[in-house]
Amino acid sequence: MDVMLDIETLSTKPDAVILTLGAVKFDPYTVDSFGDTLYFRIDVNEQLLIGRDTQQETLDWWAKQAKDVREEAMCEDNRICLQDAYSQLNKFVVGASNIWCQGPHFDIVILENLYRQKGWPTPWQFWQIRDSRTLFSVHGDPREKNKAGLHNALEDCVSQAQAVQEIFKRLKISKD
Repeated sequence: MDVMLDIETLSTKPDAVILTLGAVKFDPYTVDSFGDTLYFRIDVNEQLLIGRDTQQETLDWWAKQAKDVREEAMCEDNRICLQDAYSQLNKFVVGASNIWCQGPHFDIVILENLYRQKGWPTPWQFWQIRDSRTLFSVHGDPREKNKAGLHNALEDCVSQAQAVQEIFKRLKISKD
């Protein structure tokens, strides 16, 4: 199984405050195989206390998003501490063949920056990282344009994983 990761943040810098994290286990070689999902909101105040970044431009961007998506990302309910987020994500990616994200220069860079800041090892190797954005750019993006749920970390993961599966199917890519 592979893992698709997505985060929502308050900045586009490597030391961004992370609002939410979503992940889904999936087999890119079949359109029928989805595994477990992971979703949580991370404590914003804890991140601010250790100097994580927020940008006014990103806050302005969030203000323009759909109310339900904005409220889901910004809601203070059920936020977990950084240590719990780290532990849950580490357990989730154990055994993953590859870690996918929509542009590793965002999600992975921000997560790895946080791990370095906290002195934690990353739960993946550099060679496991895969980029769905490049795949979609080269082979066409099969996702629906303007679909509901954009910028919900878990919904984005599922949509991106399904799109990877669709492209692998279209290209007749197999495990062999």
